[in-house]
Amino acid sequence: MGVKIQTIKDIRFYLTKELTGVYKVPEIRALADILIKTVTGITKLHQLYENGYMVTDGDAEKIIGITEELKTGRPIQYILGETSFYNCTIKVNSSTLIPRSETEELVDLIIRENKGYKGNIIDFGSGSGCIAIALSANLPFAVLTGIEISDDAIRIAQENAVLNKVKVSFIKGDIFTLDQGAVNKAGIIVSNPPYVRNSEKPLIAKNVLDFEPHLALFVTDSDPLKYYNSILKLADKVLLPGGRLYFEINEAMGRALFQQFESFDYYEIEIVSDINDKERIIKGRKNVRANII
Repeated sequence: MGVKIQTIKDIRFYLTKELTGVYKVPEIRALADILIKTVTGITKLHQLYENGYMVTDGDAEKIIGITEELKTGRPIQYILGETSFYNCTIKVNSSTLIPRSETEELVDLIIRENKGYKGNIIDFGSGSGCIAIALSANLPFAVLTGIEISDDAIRIAQENAVLNKVKVSFIKGDIFTLDQGAVNKAGIIVSNPPYVRNSEKPLIAKNVLDFEPHLALFVTDSDPLKYYNSILKLADKVLLPGGRLYFEINEAMGRALFQQFESFDYYEIEIVSDINDKERIIKGRKNVRANII
């Protein structure tokens, strides 16, 4: 191919040359950090001092092959088969969404607000299992259960639990038809369900549209809160009085979801903005009166 990659510096030059026009400059730099660490084992911190590090022919070939895939728009996480999420290594494939930084913020909020928690936590729509696994790793006395409809996603989630040395029970279930007896009552429920409206597709990056599972991303404009409403109905049966419910949300749906929380008799309801000042999380506590009939 006429390409000569001998050092870390060469890798960065090559990636910039080949990927300019496909990705923005900051994205290329981030991709270079990930590739160098994954292929050569040199961490981002040490890369600054290792520009002259000699790359093996085998590693150079890997870099070239991955770069050709990156040109198609295929996400680096799918190419490598894994990503980092809240200090956990999470395997991903075309059946699972790639975990986002917003979801890390959701996990971080739950951990900060529930230190030492010893009860059950249910994660509805687990996907790769990233939320449940990160919570299990950081709330070691909690008992985690993940509910997921995709067999392939459950397989990946189970592999991720083993990979990260945590114990999480993953159960196949559809949140629209799930028998409440399938899960134990919990003090915390969390979910990052599909919430991107079909009308918002033109705003979504092409590589997301082309490669990530639409079933886990999109909802109809006519019923954009259907997943949240179904989980709220399940929580009415399985969330303990005083228990906490956390959702990742579409920034345009916060007010509507606030009203839904109120209609299910929640209190301490709060919409939380992410690091980019977008309303991406809603949380609330189940009123004790909700269980009194």
